[in-house]
This record gives sequence, C-alpha cells and structure tokens, in this order.
Amino acid sequence: MFNKYSHSGLVIILFLLLQNLNYAQNVNDALRLGVPGIGYNARALGMGNAYLGLSDDGSAAFFNPAGLGLVRKIEFGAGLEFNNAGNDVSFMGVSTNGSLSSGRLNRISLVLPFPTIQGSLVFAVGYNSVKDFSGIMKFDGFNSGNTSWIQNFTGNDLPYDLVLTYPGTSGQDTSIFKGHLNQSGKITNKGSLDAWSFSGAIEVDKNLFVGANINLLTGSFESNNDYYEDDFAGYYANRLTDPSVANSRSFQTFYLNRNTKWDLTGFDAKLGLIYQLQKFGRVGVTIQIPKSIKIKEEFNVDARSDFANASYVIDQSKYSDKVEYTLTTPLELAGGFSANYMGFILSGDATYIDYSTMEFSDPTAITQDALNKTNTNIQDLLRSVVNLNVGLEYTIPQIGLRVRGGFMYQPSAYKDDPSKFDKKYITGGLGFLTQGSFGIDLAYVHGWWSDYGDNYGSNVSRTYQDIKYNKFVLTGTFRF
Repeated sequence: MFNKYSHSGLVIILFLLLQNLNYAQNVNDALRLGVPGIGYNARALGMGNAYLGLSDDGSAAFFNPAGLGLVRKIEFGAGLEFNNAGNDVSFMGVSTNGSLSSGRLNRISLVLPFPTIQGSLVFAVGYNSVKDFSGIMKFDGFNSGNTSWIQNFTGNDLPYDLVLTYPGTSGQDTSIFKGHLNQSGKITNKGSLDAWSFSGAIEVDKNLFVGANINLLTGSFESNNDYYEDDFAGYYANRLTDPSVANSRSFQTFYLNRNTKWDLTGFDAKLGLIYQLQKFGRVGVTIQIPKSIKIKEEFNVDARSDFANASYVIDQSKYSDKVEYTLTTPLELAGGFSANYMGFILSGDATYIDYSTMEFSDPTAITQDALNKTNTNIQDLLRSVVNLNVGLEYTIPQIGLRVRGGFMYQPSAYKDDPSKFDKKYITGGLGFLTQGSFGIDLAYVHGWWSDYGDNYGSNVSRTYQDIKYNKFVLTGTFRF
C-alpha cells in the first residue's frame, strides 16, 4: 500500500519536481498496478486463492478460464466485498494508527454451456473487481534533527512563493530553517481496478479442457497526501523567514497537499488448461498475458504558510498538471493442482512473476526520457518472485456445509528485502449448497506485512509501518 520507495526521493524522477513540485511516475506506481489483487470469489478466497486446478464456476474467468468447461448448467453469480485497511505507524518514536474501510459490488457473472455431441463448449461474461487500492497512513511526531521539507526543497519555487525562503547573495535561495519542527501527515488511497471479462472453454479431448479470456479493464485511483510542519516549540519565534517581508515573522505552520487522480483503461488476456485426473483431482496451468493499462493522471498541489500575523497561499494552477502514459505489467506463469479424498479437497498454486519487466511508455505531456529513467529504476530495483497459495476444503455430507481455510504468500518485489516486507494472508470461509441449485459462500481474509516510507531525503523523516488488511466477501450462485 505504502511502499518504502513511495515519496522517498530514492526512485522518484525529479525532472518536474525541481521546477514545480509535480511527481513523475515511479516504481511504486508500477507496482500498484502490477502486483496481482487477491480476487473476489468467496470459495476461492476461503481456500487461499489456490484455485487454478479447481476452477469450476464463473470465477474461472479470473483464475483459469479452462475451468469453465467443467460447468454443465447455466450459472448466474454475484458478490459483495467489504475491505478494511489499517496501518500502525511509528514516527520519531510516536505511534499512530490509521484505518480505512470500503465496500462494493465485486462480481456479476453469467456462464452459458452450449449443447455438444461430446465434450463441452462454454462461454461466460462478467464484471469483476480484481484489485482494491484502499490504504491509509497517519503520522505525527517532533523531528529534533536539523532537516525539514522546507530545507529539502530550498531552491524550488514553492517555498519561495510561501515566503519560507528568500534570494541569497549567491543567487541561490536562502532558508533560516534548521529543522526542529513537528511533522505530521496523512495519506489516503482509494479506488479499484475492474475487469469486464469475455471467456470461453472447450473440452478438446476426454478430461482435457482449454480456455481463454479477454478482459477490458477500467478503474480509478486517488491518493490524497496532507503534510504539515509546525513550530510548536517556538524555535522560530520572532524571526523573519525573509528579511524584506515584515509579515514573515514568527513562522507557525507549513501545509502541503498533493492530490493524484488516475483514470484507468486497458486490456489483458489469459490462457488456461485443466486436466481432470478421473475423480481424484485436477491439474491446471495458466499464462496471464501482460496487462496494457492507459493512465490519465491529474496532479494537483495546494500549500499554505502561516505566520503570527499573516498567511500565504500558492497559485494552485502553477503546480498542477495533467499527463498520460501507458504501463505494461509482467507476464505471469502459474500452475496448480487439486486433490480430493473422502470429502477433503487440498489445492495449491505457484505463480512466477518478473516485476523487473514492467515498463512505462506512450507519454503525453511528459518526455519519454523521463519514463526511461523510471524504467531503468524498475529494472535495477525489482526482481522476479514466486507467489504461493494453498487451501483446504471439507464438506460435511449430512448438511452440505463446506468449511475452508487457506494461506497466501506474496514476496516483496524489491531486491534484497527481508521477509517482513512480504505479504502474508490467512483465509477462512464457509459454503452451503442447497438441495436445489442455490449456493452461498462467505470468506474472510487477514493480511499483514511491514513497510517504510520517507517524507523526503533518506532516513531523515521516515515512517515505519505495520500494515493490516482485512476483507470479507459474500458470493451467491444460482444454477439452472
């Protein structure tokens, strides 16, 4: 959610920042779209999303489209999800907790088997919310060091426009600031990536199914970043930040707001295969074709400085911008199995992803050279990983109740990261199938990992984060 390189200055391209504070695209932007979501189907989530070799319902369009060939009746499905993102942040020895909740319709699907002389031919259409962008981070603490955001960007127009710096004799802007400010802030992320899916599967030989889908992607993302530096200790009382401006005496507060909005469109495709091992289980493989996502970005900045007898604000139009570019995400290769015995189903998946292959391209209102620099950072900083999923389901035959549990493991995409930065999820769920054709499933997911972020510089204004993510999914299906 809030990667250690986000806002750190370590990988953010500064070609615009040096002029007007605008952020260029960075590695964290690529990962926000490139890292897979955790899905939307309650049965699959309850089993840790270990579903490649099990897919036999409408959600096969997401996991393994070949599984649609196993569906023998018309199926209609729909689902809801409820998400909660929490972040316990340690900043300058002070702990702050943030929490953000959201809910949405996350799935509508229709599966249509067609009559065949032998084998099967099945098509499906649907809407799926494949990734949730919710996240939050809050921090508040006194930085007793000699650094501040104001100092870090001395020479930039923004602190000058707020009368926080003034022209020096050498031609460079001068600042009286030497740190010793209370620093606080809040970053809130929201939005989702959604897919409109068109899928099909066929049984090409006895017990061998192949399938494919095409997804039209839509979505939005918004990040709102509030940042404050306050002189609660009176360190700059009765001092002028600009000797030529009388109202610049006794600095009190610097406030900065950065708001980023994305409008997302794109497409991707997936190929899948499933082989039915008689009645004992299945094996499946998939190839996720790289997503091509067009991003229309709007970036807006607001800022204010407060003094004992005056306040100054910026001209927001000077620091705002609109750009467009395309991100290509990695190819994903996955394999999985499911095995059943005496009412138990055990399943497992492994997915190979090389994040260093992500790439920005097709810029509008920014230069290709700027994107090339970010692409170089992607290649230098990111690595290939193997995501792992495992799940178990047991059906209580007397009442038709299904009990599930699972685990998901997503290693950090950054080279040399310790394991505490890897994303871990435990899952559980229940399912019930009536004597007729109606089924209902409920799943719960709890995820946890650590992260850090720098407000500016490197390790001078750092937040240490323990992130928690909780998700409830309710899915209903009707077959007729």
